[in-house]
Amino acid sequence: MEEAIKQIGDRLRGLRESLDLTTDEVAKAAGVTKEKYELMEAGETELSVSTLQKIAKAYNVELDALMFGEEPHMSSYFLTRRGKGLSVERRKAYQYQSLASGFRGRKADPFIVKVDPKPDDTFLQKNSHPGQEFDMVLGGRMELTIGSKVLTLDKGDSIIFDSTQPHCMRALDGKTVTFLAIIF
Repeated sequence: MEEAIKQIGDRLRGLRESLDLTTDEVAKAAGVTKEKYELMEAGETELSVSTLQKIAKAYNVELDALMFGEEPHMSSYFLTRRGKGLSVERRKAYQYQSLASGFRGRKADPFIVKVDPKPDDTFLQKNSHPGQEFDMVLGGRMELTIGSKVLTLDKGDSIIFDSTQPHCMRALDGKTVTFLAIIF
């Protein structure tokens, strides 16, 4: 995981340098402090997809280029076989598998997300990002907090919400939860 975070940090630095931007400018676009952004570039902090998505949209690059170091090439369709999507663990308890990494110009970013269980007293950092998010639980149970509302989703349950609201997920019952997340 640490190597993946360092590689994303290198890609962030490369993007910033190629566009001749300051760390202040990119931090503002990402909605984080300059100090937090500098830690991201250095590969010394966990990264959220929502923060990477904000940077990608602000500078008109594909999210995949930041997350995986690859530009999408397909424009008619892109097939992802079960278990074969590009994966990245960018936070200690989250693993994302992209289901559309090769499709250019897409309007949504679909992922299979696995969240490992944490102790009940663990602080959960909420994130927000532009647009909407659709989540459907494929296995396990998930606690989803949106703003101050706490919901429990069981296997087969789905939800769509305004993802500008601060939100976070937690695996329940001491088991990993797997869900489909589509970010619009």
